Amino acid sequence: MGFNPMLSPKQILISGAFGGCYFGVEVEKKGDYNYQKLFDEALDGVDPTLYLSTTYKTKVNKFKTSARLSYQEWKQKGWIHEDDPYGWFEWYLKYHSGRRHPDDARQIKRWHNFCGPDGRWRRTIYKKIHATSNWDVSPRIQQSLLHWGYQVNQRDYEEFLDKNDL
Repeated sequence: MGFNPMLSPKQILISGAFGGCYFGVEVEKKGDYNYQKLFDEALDGVDPTLYLSTTYKTKVNKFKTSARLSYQEWKQKGWIHEDDPYGWFEWYLKYHSGRRHPDDARQIKRWHNFCGPDGRWRRTIYKKIHATSNWDVSPRIQQSLLHWGYQVNQRDYEEFLDKNDL
């Protein structure tokens, strides 16, 4: 099972994601991980207001809509690993920077289920585009896909049409 998001973590943030507050919200942390070092190395050149705000700002998002659940909802769903208390994007940032971790297989599976070639939300957005002929349909879904490093595009849409005999 390959893992190839279209966007790097930096590209996701620069595109406009997480309301600018991904690492600005309070979470339950284990130990004293040096986040500033991670930011300096992995997010060099990215404006910190794109990820360190303490307030969610919809206007920062590419699609100008909210596409989020609360940290408590993430925890209740079992999406948080103690080594990555901020969640999937933190894991992806570290993975993209070279870290390999026992949680990799689970996170990669989550990515595939969300926006991989047969991912639920990737299929959903292309169904909606096909039904409406509107590439701007469902901004919340498109914003969510962006959070996972995926952008709606013509090539994948055509593959979706071919695969589904549409």
